[in-house]
Amino acid sequence: MLKKNDVEPQAYRDAMSRFAGHVHIVTTDGPSGRRGATVTATCSVSDTPPMILVCLNRSNPRNEPFVSNGNFALNTLAATHRGLADGFSGLTHLAPDERFGLAEWDTIATGAPTLVGALAVFDCELTDIKDLASHRVLFGKVTGLRIGDNLKPLIYHDRGYRILQD
Repeated sequence: MLKKNDVEPQAYRDAMSRFAGHVHIVTTDGPSGRRGATVTATCSVSDTPPMILVCLNRSNPRNEPFVSNGNFALNTLAATHRGLADGFSGLTHLAPDERFGLAEWDTIATGAPTLVGALAVFDCELTDIKDLASHRVLFGKVTGLRIGDNLKPLIYHDRGYRILQD
């Protein structure tokens, strides 16, 4: 018989700190306003049709525009975007307009802000939402795509930013 262990939240967070993740900024804009947040919990779901998912903390009421606007863009960051990642993470306590003022933004298909100079941009229509535990999982169909220069990516590992080395 297998023994089950209770997993304490801090132990889980400590183990997850060993999980390296690419750093992104997820954005939205529309009738409910413009919003952006730094995220690492995202992945590809399918290439036919092209779909991705993004996980956001659902206890943060400022994340509601992602649902009500019905769109989001996932902007993949390069190592040079570390300050931008800090700004959108909330660590710098910048107001939303100040955050967007840190970089150049445009739009592709949905109206969600897309980062000029990102490694890749996935512009998505929101197709499904799942609330699980502390997070809301947003599923998006990619309706616009931009592939940027092949620069070194910004990675989050062991509770800090890292740069992928050759």
